[in-house]
Amino acid sequence: MAFIEKRGPGRWRARYRGPDGRERSHTFERKSDAERWLATETADVARGAWTDPRLGRITLEEWAKTWEAGTVNLRPTTRALNLGIVRNYLLPRFGRWPLARISTSDVAAMVAEELASGELSNSAVRRHAIVLSGLLAVAVADGRIVRNPCAGVKLPPEDSRKMRFLEAHEVARLAAAIRPEHYRPLILTAAYLGMRWGELAGLRLDRVDLLRRQIRVDQQLVEVGGRLTFGPPKTKAGVRTVSVPFTLIDVLAEHLHTRAVRESGLAFPTPSGKPMRRGGFRRVWRAACTAAGFDGGPLDGLVFHELRHTAAALAIAQGAHPVAIKERLGHSSITVTMDRYGGLFPRLDEAIAEGLDTALRESLAASLRPAAASRGEVVAFPQVKGPPAR
Repeated sequence: MAFIEKRGPGRWRARYRGPDGRERSHTFERKSDAERWLATETADVARGAWTDPRLGRITLEEWAKTWEAGTVNLRPTTRALNLGIVRNYLLPRFGRWPLARISTSDVAAMVAEELASGELSNSAVRRHAIVLSGLLAVAVADGRIVRNPCAGVKLPPEDSRKMRFLEAHEVARLAAAIRPEHYRPLILTAAYLGMRWGELAGLRLDRVDLLRRQIRVDQQLVEVGGRLTFGPPKTKAGVRTVSVPFTLIDVLAEHLHTRAVRESGLAFPTPSGKPMRRGGFRRVWRAACTAAGFDGGPLDGLVFHELRHTAAALAIAQGAHPVAIKERLGHSSITVTMDRYGGLFPRLDEAIAEGLDTALRESLAASLRPAAASRGEVVAFPQVKGPPAR
């Protein structure tokens, strides 16, 4: 039952009974507003989209506590990042707001203001909106709000950064420049196997098989809030076995017999035998890049992760197939591999044309030669020219 009644000059009250059997009402100054509100509420009841208005009165700060309890399935680093965004950016802005009050225009305003401030990158602004959307999506699923106000908000494009990778001689230069020399095998392994920082830092000694020339990647070392913990690789595809070049095996054989490695049980500990931390290694890395002469040039500001790009580029230069690159780097899909490194592969269409040309020449020669021979003619086809030297 739904109706509107006049409650005095400029006062119209709309009333209806919700699915829970409780009567709901709202007072308006204009009858048309009361009619519109009542029509919306009764339509929501009819199509099963109605939510109890009281549930949406919970503040974002209160709801964030419930949402946080459901984030335990995230990777530790991802969870720490998301919680930091909620604490440092979302709660100061929306913390005291009821969930039902947050509108699409409010979210759009947040995105616009953060971009205009110039203090945050596009990626950071996108991340803030994505975390807010995830938080409110749970509220929708819980029946506290009807729709997610983040839906429809246009986000800025991802920051585009030119991919860089080192040539083999530049890898050698960097490895020769790093001090202490204890870290030289780490640089070479990262540049030729493409393992992530956490995978290298968490690599156990017993996962390195020198006889079979293989390294088994099945865990990584993660640092969250200053605490180091071992966990699975970034994705399921990250669990893999990587073949090691002969020369790198020789380098690793000597390194793995050092005291720091044997006592720590890790393939790449610090010189004192402790697990590596990004912060401590960063100083060593920057000094090595400077000593190698990278500062001020195309490789200025090189980061450790670019050794992973280097490993992909070096393998592609040796003619590695995209699927082999995917498996070697532990990508979740071939799409990820091609999106990141597709431009480094030779033009596959040209290779197909060259192969078809050989088949065409041989088939034509086989079919025309007997007839030509009967007439005393010689059939000759031009030689296939390979691609120009690079």
